[in-house]
Amino acid sequence: MASSRGRNTGLADTACDPLASDARTGVEGLDDILAGGLSRDRLYLVEGSPGTGKTTAALQFLLEGASQGERCLYITLSETEDELRGSAATHGWTLDDIDIFELVPPESLLDEQQQQSLLYSSDLELGETTRMVFEAVERTHPTRVVIDSLSEIRLLAQSSLRYRRQVLALKHYFAKKRATVLMLDDLTTDTHDKTVHSVAHGVIRLEELAPNYGAERRRVRVVKYRGRRFRGGFHDFTIKTGGLEVYPRLVALEHRTAYDRSRVSSGVEGLDSLLGGGLERGSSTLILGPAGTGKSLLVILFAVAAVNRGETAAMFVFDEELGLLFARARGLGIDLEALRDSGRLLIQQIDAAELSPGEFTSMVRHCVERSGAKTIVVDSLNGYQAAMPEEMFLILHMHELLQYLNRQGCNTFLTVAQHGLIGEMKAPVDVTYLADTVVLLRYFEAAGAVRRAVSVIKKRAGPHEKTIREMFIDERGLVLGPPLTNFQGILRGVPDLLSRPEDAEALQ
Repeated sequence: MASSRGRNTGLADTACDPLASDARTGVEGLDDILAGGLSRDRLYLVEGSPGTGKTTAALQFLLEGASQGERCLYITLSETEDELRGSAATHGWTLDDIDIFELVPPESLLDEQQQQSLLYSSDLELGETTRMVFEAVERTHPTRVVIDSLSEIRLLAQSSLRYRRQVLALKHYFAKKRATVLMLDDLTTDTHDKTVHSVAHGVIRLEELAPNYGAERRRVRVVKYRGRRFRGGFHDFTIKTGGLEVYPRLVALEHRTAYDRSRVSSGVEGLDSLLGGGLERGSSTLILGPAGTGKSLLVILFAVAAVNRGETAAMFVFDEELGLLFARARGLGIDLEALRDSGRLLIQQIDAAELSPGEFTSMVRHCVERSGAKTIVVDSLNGYQAAMPEEMFLILHMHELLQYLNRQGCNTFLTVAQHGLIGEMKAPVDVTYLADTVVLLRYFEAAGAVRRAVSVIKKRAGPHEKTIREMFIDERGLVLGPPLTNFQGILRGVPDLLSRPEDAEALQ
């Protein structure tokens, strides 16, 4: 028997004509990857293991069509209509404007005597299944169609030749009906079967990855799209209440804006002097140092200075709980909570174990493009690295993200905690060559006390001081002392005191 309890309002006689424009999928990021959407009147394959989001994507595709006044049909061979409506309800959707055709085996095919006939039962079932699909289409005259899933048809066909012929028959039939068709394949019968790949106009693959720790990661790739340039490679996506959210891979070269390359201040006179008068707008700064040297305070000062200039700043905090961060800042005379409440300072706590790199990039872009943030703080890169599968991918992601932010005229600040406290130290990942400016913080021992030192070891645009200054952090905030000209070997952590002034002059 078959069920068709979807919309039946007589619109079949006045079905919406196919539009000249692409059929948008209803997933904004996926449309971006597809360069606008799906070419109409073509057959597409959406494949992926169970749980990757194929049904959700298909429903969004039909709901988008229904919102445009198109007639939509969902043909389900493996899921009941009640299950389908229940899944849609979890996203807050109703399927009243979509025709649902639930295809189950006819009772005659389940009869034992019928199965003992000279014809194979699979022959009868395949023919009956195809006939009922055609009847549903003739009855509803849809513009968009989803067939879920091809695994059932593959099992009924039993051989690769019959399966390919069946898919070709469906393709030619729907082409005559001028319908845009999504065929879903859950890859449960043969993951290496590429029969439909050569038949379909386009192939979209959804994948789910299970890291050793943290939430699952999902990604999408357009395997094939005839006659269309698309954004290749893998793109992260998530399934949230409301459907799929796809985060297209960032390509910095596609984003370029004109901006004033003026200098921006940190709000601390000594720090600006060390930086040669400040930082050029549209540049990136990396702050290196062991734990506790004041890396977070430095980037907070730049964010606060941006807010004081009337700009919007965004902070992405990976390693510290926001309540503790606010309390520490208040102790230094900075009310981050008030700045956040004003709307000028955007602060987001990031859980690296639950966030994919693509989603994080999308969050940064949202702050820049929609909130107008001109100062971006990532504290720290150590936490950001935890969201990456390998260091190589971290470098590639950071390269594109920093290039994008530079082209938008944003000042980006990254902190990296180095391993160790004094002496030789190593960073978990070397990104110094990516940053325009590198600020180095160090502990050093002098007169029986542990002190802090700061220096600028790299700045691409403009001059900077080559001195090393002592840095003080107290209730006044951050204060820089004069250059430490009487010491040698500060970066080693145990410096030597130069007792004679001429010794210090000889080293300069």
